[in-house]
Amino acid sequence: MSGFEEGVLWVIGTILVLSALLTLVRIVRGPSVLDRVVASDVLVSIIVCVLAVEAAATDHSTTLPILISLSLVGFTGSVAVARFVARDRDVPMGPGQPPAGVDASGQVDMPGQAASGAAGSSGAPGPSGAPGAAGPSGAPGAPGRGRSDEPGEDVRRGGAS
Repeated sequence: MSGFEEGVLWVIGTILVLSALLTLVRIVRGPSVLDRVVASDVLVSIIVCVLAVEAAATDHSTTLPILISLSLVGFTGSVAVARFVARDRDVPMGPGQPPAGVDASGQVDMPGQAASGAAGSSGAPGPSGAPGAAGPSGAPGAPGRGRSDEPGEDVRRGGAS
């Protein structure tokens, strides 16, 4: 191994050790359980990176099954926690209270979008200027993801909205 390669390995090792230490600080300090879970997932990713650097430096593939197993465990754990947190937030706080993210009328609150009432029936001008007109994404007043050739025409639907 040349001096340059050895120097690169020292730099990579230092960065990985520093990131692992900072991640351990986040695991200890929290403040929430979700922060600790995300930090532990990051720590698993750092361990996978350390093993990958070791495999690349020594030019052998015996750690490949360990890398794959750790990656799958980290991914599975992250998905399980995400599902648990999502389900936990959907539970109503008390009798008669809607779940988080749902207003009193039963409409789901979408982050970043203003409440517009029933779809297309608010009477407010849409992006094309017509009352209740849908934007290029199909939702009233929603920012478009697609493009239309003419105002009021939705390319994905193939006609006027």
